[in-house]
Amino acid sequence: MYLLGEQPAYADQLINRLQSIPTQLLKDLAPAGPALQLDPTDDLAEALPGTRLFVIESGLLHASVEDRPLFYLQEGDLLGLRQGIDMPSCRYSSEESVSLIPYNRTEVFRHIYADEQRQELFLQYLIGQTALLSDAVARLKQPEIRPSTGFQHFAAGDQLIQQGDEADNVFIIIDGHAEAFVDGQKVGDVQKDEIFGAMAVFTREKRSASVVASEACTVMVIPKEQFLSLMQSNPRIAHSLVESMARRIDLMNKEITQLRRAQLDD
Repeated sequence: MYLLGEQPAYADQLINRLQSIPTQLLKDLAPAGPALQLDPTDDLAEALPGTRLFVIESGLLHASVEDRPLFYLQEGDLLGLRQGIDMPSCRYSSEESVSLIPYNRTEVFRHIYADEQRQELFLQYLIGQTALLSDAVARLKQPEIRPSTGFQHFAAGDQLIQQGDEADNVFIIIDGHAEAFVDGQKVGDVQKDEIFGAMAVFTREKRSASVVASEACTVMVIPKEQFLSLMQSNPRIAHSLVESMARRIDLMNKEITQLRRAQLDD
């Protein structure tokens, strides 16, 4: 996927990273049939069954959101993942012949869910695509205003999350590093590509910790409604993510307990 118009370097880096994921997700999975050859069209949705996912073998697809050209898909991109995801309506068209390799939608998800590494890659792919589109749509609607979602930059020492605040977004660090604090005490690190802030979105509680940039960071910001929509359409992925977050919270709780014991000993 490539966004139309000028885009910052961090978006280019993320797009390049996402571009390699479909091949990894579908490795060792057989297509559902021969490649589908399509003539130029103004609306591709009419020609594609909802029970299939497609990998673009050749050709270029133009995507319009609210009738405004926004991005295009090319060889290697996945088509058909948007079902059940809370994003603006998108229309795909082509000015040339397009070849699509079909995969059974159910078999693709079964293949992904059977392997933890593929689950993690799939989650990165979904969230990355959502962040890119959210950022682009926000810039289209309010070009003179910096979007509050999509991508944000933080300098060393800036606060990404404040303990006790409402949980309106989920975050992923694209570049940089941050640290988590509870009541002013450091309880963990937040590494590149790590999802944070999701547990409070799931539980609908206040933020349980503060997160502060320990160096300059570029962060993907996903609105909670879009994140929950992604998780509802992929419950196995949500289950895996919750298990991972629960393990991290357990480690944080142990760290907090040790810190408090040390304070009492002093």
